[in-house]
Amino acid sequence: MHEQRVTANGIEINVAITGQGPAFLLLHGFPHTWRLWTAVVPHLARRHRVIAPDLRGLGATSRTEDGYDAGTLAADAEALLDALAEPAATVVGIDAGAPPALLLAMRRPERVRRLVLMESLLGGLPGAEEFRPPWWFGFHSVPGLPETVLTGHEAEYIGWFLDAGTRGRGVPPAIRNHFTEAYTGTEALRSAFGHYRAMPESAAQIATAAATGRLTVPTVAIGAQPVGNALAQQLRPVTDELTTHLIEDCGHIIPLDRPEALLPLLTTD
Repeated sequence: MHEQRVTANGIEINVAITGQGPAFLLLHGFPHTWRLWTAVVPHLARRHRVIAPDLRGLGATSRTEDGYDAGTLAADAEALLDALAEPAATVVGIDAGAPPALLLAMRRPERVRRLVLMESLLGGLPGAEEFRPPWWFGFHSVPGLPETVLTGHEAEYIGWFLDAGTRGRGVPPAIRNHFTEAYTGTEALRSAFGHYRAMPESAAQIATAAATGRLTVPTVAIGAQPVGNALAQQLRPVTDELTTHLIEDCGHIIPLDRPEALLPLLTTD
């Protein structure tokens, strides 16, 4: 696995790449970087070229003033595929990486061989009415407040998400330290919370895409705790070919909590 910086869509994207074969594009969420995929990449790389970027504003990718909406993130992903000379890929998105993966597949289906979405809600699409957004969605959306409150306490805050997202099992110390460092400092936090502040715009983009077209690529929805089946319920009315899975005894951070259960679902229907 090697990291490099790629200029795409006007920003510098930090991306880890390994393997050869049909491409996999892996889009992480919060509070992660590309290293969310550490446990699954070696297995995928046996038969695939694995492309795992840090999302805009996160990890070592450019921090920008705006552009954290799902549509811009989808454009980032497509531009990255262009820069790496990949005409199409299996696109996998979890958490904040799922909405841009969805929009890429709906807007440019020829670029997506297969779509895998995990542990995320897709704006206000019907089907998730009983799921209440967690408390931090509102907190992160207040301009200036969370970065002011949390600066100097990043390790405790990020650690809480990592423990909660693995049902108390935690993540390896090296991964924990890496995530904490990636989200330390006012500017790092501001960029991270930009993804939450763009959620209303992302929701509108998803609603427009669903109202004007359908998801035509083979799609897989994977749930765990806490999202469960809500993602699948949102996808079912707008998707031509949908396979759903629910991983038992698994926290939100599926690739680190239950990689052995996830791997077969990434490569088969």
